[in-house]
Amino acid sequence: MLLRLLAILSVVFIACQPESKNLKDLPLKPQGTFVALLGIAQDAGYPQAGCNKKCCGAYWNGEAKAEKVISLGLIDPETNQKWLFEATPDFKLQLKALNKLSGAQNDTPPNGIFLTHAHTGHYTGLMHLGREAMGSTIVPVYAMPKMKTYLETNGPWEQLVALNNILLKPIKEDQPIQLTKEITVTPILVPHRDEYSETVGFIIASTQKKLLFIPDINKWDVWDRSINQYVEQVDYALLDAAFYDNEELPNRDMSAIPHPFVVESLQQFKGLSKKDKNKITFVHFNHSNPLLSKQNKQYREVVQQGYQVGFEGMQFPLIDLQ
Repeated sequence: MLLRLLAILSVVFIACQPESKNLKDLPLKPQGTFVALLGIAQDAGYPQAGCNKKCCGAYWNGEAKAEKVISLGLIDPETNQKWLFEATPDFKLQLKALNKLSGAQNDTPPNGIFLTHAHTGHYTGLMHLGREAMGSTIVPVYAMPKMKTYLETNGPWEQLVALNNILLKPIKEDQPIQLTKEITVTPILVPHRDEYSETVGFIIASTQKKLLFIPDINKWDVWDRSINQYVEQVDYALLDAAFYDNEELPNRDMSAIPHPFVVESLQQFKGLSKKDKNKITFVHFNHSNPLLSKQNKQYREVVQQGYQVGFEGMQFPLIDLQ
């Protein structure tokens, strides 16, 4: 009888324990090459400056955590290298996370940084490599032609080039960059608000798996390529989900900030198989997007339809060494 009572109490005790921390807070023992989400928010992060709406109020009231701007880390334990995708305003925190995930003993710069375009959330973190901060030496920064010219000819970024804090590495549409014997990165041009540079997504590929990363695009139907075909051809697809629907920012002209609404993406992908839908992870959330909280019905509906909602620390294996 006593043993039975102890067993029951043990079950109750375990059931009452708090949930495990996010993966980003746990020690990691890399078993192969992988990509990790280092941030999930739109350029201005969550919460946004000057926002006193209910969505940001959850943070100001201590009911929600801050979310870093969209960024990926690519970690290859085999060659002891790591790369960043996007240099965001949260660069210093994301570099720390990248080094922790890679098992680096010191906070060393990445082996390279890939930029999608010249909007504030995607490149301004480069400032942390300059003389006022890390004072780094020839960190490779991979950029498309217009993006490269923009950095070379506009301050303060041109100073990073002049002082050899960064080394600009030109890349071209649809031409793979060989990072290691087993890993390539291929830029793919996408339509977006290209005031200062072109905009690209990336296919990060190993000899085993492929990941598609498109944090910014105008609308799926204005692209001259098929997003559905891309999803079918890769193992993971991390896609722009800045806004859930057209009602999200009632005081803004949504046509001036075009992105595929999540409701439009759900319609776009409804014909995909269950397996292909499960490849899709929505990312790049505006502070107003209800997908930022698991408590919202929109979050539950998206997950119930078979899609993934990105979170900081989420990992995508590219090479399994086991």
